[in-house]
Amino acid sequence: MHDEVKRGTQVAHQVTPSYASPFSWRYGSQPMRDLWSEETKRRMWRRLWLSLARAQSEAGLISEVELADLQTHVDAVDLSAAHKIEEEIGHDLMAELRVYASQATRGGGKLHLGATSMDVEDNVDTARIRAALSMLACAIFELLDALADKIEQYADEPCIGYTHLQAAEPTTLGYRMSLWAQDIAFDYQALTCLAAWLPAKGMRGAVGTSASYAALLEGSDRSPDDVEAQVLRDFGLRAVPVSGQTYPRRLDYIVIAALAAFAASSAKCALDVRLLASSPFGELGEPFGKKQVGSSAMPFKRNPVLCERVCSLARMIAADAQVAWQNAAENALERTLDDSANRRCILPESFLAADEIAALLRRIVTGLRVDQRRMAHNLNKFGPFAGSEAVLMHAVKAGGDRQQIHEVLREASMRAWDAVARGEPNPLPEILAADPGIGRYIHKEKVAALLDPKRHIGMAAQRARGFANGLRGLRPAEAHASDPVMDLGIGT
Repeated sequence: MHDEVKRGTQVAHQVTPSYASPFSWRYGSQPMRDLWSEETKRRMWRRLWLSLARAQSEAGLISEVELADLQTHVDAVDLSAAHKIEEEIGHDLMAELRVYASQATRGGGKLHLGATSMDVEDNVDTARIRAALSMLACAIFELLDALADKIEQYADEPCIGYTHLQAAEPTTLGYRMSLWAQDIAFDYQALTCLAAWLPAKGMRGAVGTSASYAALLEGSDRSPDDVEAQVLRDFGLRAVPVSGQTYPRRLDYIVIAALAAFAASSAKCALDVRLLASSPFGELGEPFGKKQVGSSAMPFKRNPVLCERVCSLARMIAADAQVAWQNAAENALERTLDDSANRRCILPESFLAADEIAALLRRIVTGLRVDQRRMAHNLNKFGPFAGSEAVLMHAVKAGGDRQQIHEVLREASMRAWDAVARGEPNPLPEILAADPGIGRYIHKEKVAALLDPKRHIGMAAQRARGFANGLRGLRPAEAHASDPVMDLGIGT
């Protein structure tokens, strides 16, 4: 509830007469918003410029006095001044560069030596992506911990399973939850690996050849690779072996596709809860506040709005992955700019949507309402059919003809289904107990025991508890964010 109060406060402070993205106040956590903010981006740009200047100073290109001046003004981001310049020149990075240079009057003239815009932007983007992946992995780890609690709680709770949206054989609620958690655990492992692996562009210049840096460093004892390694080390990054003007846009696709996979796992979980919360099932329900309004027209409604929000946001991430695919496929030769505008949206918004999904799903799981009475009702209604195979096996082992017994069971099941369809209790146990073809081989009390659905959950309970125990053994995600990000307090 604290999150809702905080989010409501943000709503009150963000009401403006012009358009504001819902991701700027409604969806996603504040640390994730801060990470993708303009101020954080520009502050990281400045720190990369400073890191480049520090590396170049070791080659004698920048003096200690100039470097100290750049250090003094590195965090003095002035968004209004930069935006005013950008209106004139149409280039956001050059606008920020001019503001920084105007503040650092001694060292500003040495900023951006040998660099192209994407040496700054792409490396900072990679640092932010890795930080965002680590932050999201931490949120998913907490979600998995909540799921492990519920799996253990309901490992032995029998319920009817459904295939093709039709009643099938019994399972347990904990085992069904294990299916959800397993998908999300796959995503957690993929995202943590991705955060550790993701490479950056490096400091390579206009087309990736490092020609400008080689010219600057000629005659010194420093090479372009030395300068690049020092700058990337400051940001906790490593470079791809080769690059054009940008890092391969395929990397964006890999990242957003991984977010879309997590979104798919979450949407499946949310859809299952929505289905089981519907009136015909009535087995589960998402948390619902005492004063929460379910419908403006129907006051009795308890609509599964949190689950629906998960599914809604998940679709958006899947669409962003398609855009990232096109960026990768259509970024011609050493670089074209047709990816730039959409990357300003798809990168932050995919992460913010995934961040919101993780928080929503954890809230849903933690506050999940379980109607054990309805679960028992549905189990007793459909479960006895699952025992018909056990009756068949016992009758045949006692000397019955398999084909004849199968026909008896088929006819009895059809009669029972008709009764269930009329809203009557499942009469299959009584029908079979009274059938002479069955009674010849199995005592009627044994028939009832064989048809008890609670006898037909197999290894579900044991596997659920074992899986929950495995979730407990997952390692928490490690921070792979760069030092400049952590120094800004992002994600803490």
